[in-house]
Order: sequence, then structure tokens, then C-alpha cells
Amino acid sequence: MITVDKARQHLLALGLKDAAEVLEARLERAAKQDVTYADFLVDLLETELAVRRRRYLDTRTKLARLPFRKTLEDFDFEAQPSIDPRQIRELATLRFLGNAENVIFLGPPGVGKTHLAVSLGLAAIDRGYGVYFTPMHRLIEDLRNAYEERRLERRMRIYLAPKLLIIDELGHLPLDKVGATVFFQLVAARYERGSIVLTSNQTFADWGEVFGDPVIATAILDRLLHHSHVINIRGESYRLREKRRSGVLRSAVEPQQDE
Repeated sequence: MITVDKARQHLLALGLKDAAEVLEARLERAAKQDVTYADFLVDLLETELAVRRRRYLDTRTKLARLPFRKTLEDFDFEAQPSIDPRQIRELATLRFLGNAENVIFLGPPGVGKTHLAVSLGLAAIDRGYGVYFTPMHRLIEDLRNAYEERRLERRMRIYLAPKLLIIDELGHLPLDKVGATVFFQLVAARYERGSIVLTSNQTFADWGEVFGDPVIATAILDRLLHHSHVINIRGESYRLREKRRSGVLRSAVEPQQDE
């Protein structure tokens, strides 16, 4: 045990805390399985590396401010037949990040746009890319405040730094002139430098109304669409479908038949 204790102390001194914690268990398993010294060492170090990687991914995910953790494996493609699974899986290879291309998910509320955006974000984090998620209304509010306080350029760096910027729910609220202008500046600054994944419940034809100015909407679309993948999602909301299956929606919106 003196040798084991000394080995544990050495591991702790080297900063290998997790390997130190499982040392005895790994020694017992190695003795039972009669593994080589090299195999035992590899097993011990892989334990340390696995815990460190999990901790790293947890930290990067928190910094990305993702609203939840859902992967492509969690997505129900059968419920949304308008989506081509092959196209989404191709996006999940993240080649679009290397080319600084954008991904735009269009469709009504509840069809899985945010789920798909987050899943691409998680895939990017897993590959070591910087990711940041923000709802559109929070992004505009933040940049508008920075503009009014004359610190827009400095604040803009928060949204220019990550390789992947995810902007959720464009179109839920119309923008004023300042909001539209600062958003254009952000899109222009990231153009051909970093990728944007964007979700919107508005068709491109309606963006002029969203931004309050057809000219600035055209300028934004020109940069977003130049190198982009556009996925139009049609179909019923997941949430409404579940309500209908449970009978809640029917009883709420359909008239009761006379007995």
C-alpha cells in the first residue's frame, strides 16, 4: 500500500487528480485481468483524459449559452418529412464552418429550428470550435445599448470572436432603425470570416417588414445568402402535435358535439 500511496501522491503532484482517484480500482482490475504494464498505464491515462474532455466540453457548452443540449440523434426526422436528413448530417460534418458559410433555418414556430441549430452548435463545440448562442431580441438589445453608450465596436467583439454564432428567432419582433443598423454591421463584419446559424419564422420576402427598411433587409440578405445553406421546414409544431394527441388542443379549439 505504501507504493500505491506514493503513486497516488505522484499523480496528484502531476495534476492527474482523476487518475489518482481511480488508481486502486484500476490496479485491482489489472491484476484480475493480468494486463501488461503498458495497457494498465494507457487505461489509467485514458480515464484522466476522458474526465478532462468531459469537463472541457461542459465548460465550453456553458460559455456558449446554449438553451438546452439536444443532438441530431434526438431529432425526430420522421415527424418533419420536409427536412432532408442527409442535408442536415452533411452540415453536421461542419465543413460549412471551414468555408465560413451560413446556415438558415426557416419555418413556423415549433418545427425544430432551434433544436437543429443547437445540435450544430454542440457538434462544433465537440470539435473544438468556439460557439455562442443568442436570441435575436437579446442580441439587438445588447448591441443597441452598446451603441447608445458609444462602445459598440468593443461589444461587437463578443459576437465576432466565436467561429460559430447562433442567432435564434429572427422575426418575432420588428426592429427599429438602430436595431436594423447594428445587426447589419454584425452580419457585414462576420461576412466570409465566421459562420452564422440563424433561425427565423419569417420568409425572406417578409424581412423588409421585420427590419423596417427593404434596402437594409436586402443588404443583410445579400451577405447572409452569398455563402449559405437554407433549410425550409414545413409542418406542424411539435408542441401542438403533442397537445392534439393528448386531446387538450381538441377540447380547447373544437366545438363540442351535442349529445
